[in-house]
Amino acid sequence: MELKGLIAGLGNPGKEYAATRHNYGFMLVEALLEECGRLGQVSALSGQKDPFRLWRCSLRGGFNADWLVATPLTFMNKSGEAVQRISAYYHIEPADILVLHDELDLPLGRMRLKTGGGHAGHNGIRSIQQMLGTPDFFRLRLGIGKPAGHDSVSYVLGRFAAEQQAVLAETIPAAVHGVLLFMKEGPRPAQQFCNGFVPKSEQAAASSPAPDSARPSSPPAAKS
Repeated sequence: MELKGLIAGLGNPGKEYAATRHNYGFMLVEALLEECGRLGQVSALSGQKDPFRLWRCSLRGGFNADWLVATPLTFMNKSGEAVQRISAYYHIEPADILVLHDELDLPLGRMRLKTGGGHAGHNGIRSIQQMLGTPDFFRLRLGIGKPAGHDSVSYVLGRFAAEQQAVLAETIPAAVHGVLLFMKEGPRPAQQFCNGFVPKSEQAAASSPAPDSARPSSPPAAKS
């Protein structure tokens, strides 16, 4: 079967960075590969000396092309070296690349699928833009929220709090579904799903009645 494109999840290699916010892309790739294994065949392509881990996913159920899935091992600020090397070797155009990465400007549990645009200070996206020579590739922005009371570097290199795990447990399978939609049906259906996703915890908060203290008081009685 022909090869359609590349899904690249961003993060930093090494145990000290495992499960940190900046490794959200790695976490999503792990879940994606697990689902791809249920839907078809996943074949490892990379060698020990490659600056990336690379798999080829051949899926059943209406997928009309194979996809590559990768995690760069070059550290975040050099992600573009791995992405460019893979895309050049397999003749993959930027328009057929989807990058999965953490996003400070979205709350945890939200995601946005887009193409093109700036890097918004994300060093992995910056590196990929530089190495590909264009910003015109797809990105799935995975919200991690903004830090409160400390710097962004410490925040993104920190791990998700215990109380955030339930939101992650709901969001990661939804993001996997969105990526599979992208692979099977294209960007528009995937964008509609990903951009419209709201975690149940957020839906419940929005539908809860306001506490008594937040409700407007009754207007004063009119004077005669």
